[in-house]
Amino acid sequence: MKLLAIETTTEACSAALYIDGEITERFQVEPRRHAELILSMMDELLAEAELGLRQLDALAFGRGPGSFTGVRIATGVIQGTAFGADLPVAPVSTLAALAQRRFREQGARRILPAFDARMGELYWAPCTIGANGLAEITGPEQVAAPEEVALPDGDGWHGVGTGWASYGEGLCQRMGDRLAAVDGELLCSAHDVALLGAGCFNAGRAVTAEKALPLYLRDRVARRPG
Repeated sequence: MKLLAIETTTEACSAALYIDGEITERFQVEPRRHAELILSMMDELLAEAELGLRQLDALAFGRGPGSFTGVRIATGVIQGTAFGADLPVAPVSTLAALAQRRFREQGARRILPAFDARMGELYWAPCTIGANGLAEITGPEQVAAPEEVALPDGDGWHGVGTGWASYGEGLCQRMGDRLAAVDGELLCSAHDVALLGAGCFNAGRAVTAEKALPLYLRDRVARRPG
């Protein structure tokens, strides 16, 4: 199958082209240039592969949670592209995509991805790797203060993402010896959105463009002064 994936919900902007299991990616850490970069990344990947959009089987995108602006960019780009090329879309959790990257690079099978949601909160969901080698969310995706997120049972967990960089001390204290390792610098990658998107498509869970919706978890983006 042929699938084009994008991810713009964190500091990194990336696009990846999946062709029968082989993945080519563009990846840049440019927090304020996502809208400028993402379309050219998509065009470059397709041009290199000598493919047009209508030759693809599907699209995939990181649907959040993450930066409000980044989630909005990803959703707008993917919906517009899907409408124009009449392609189905695989929405992928950015938390699952981050867990997938940790598994791909380190082999971890129990992962606690977390993004800094600002305002003293983080986006959080425990993930495990299934028998098919793909990340599965095993608890609720939530936005909460670090002292309130629901902790998983068992040990051997790997904490990844900016939420651990910002709130790692408290999270490490709560997890104790159930925590195997922490990487607060790991960012989402379209490579992993493509992997999960292909799994979603093959499982028959892709949706039409109008149903490719974002997940914000929190509607408010700024707290009013008290």
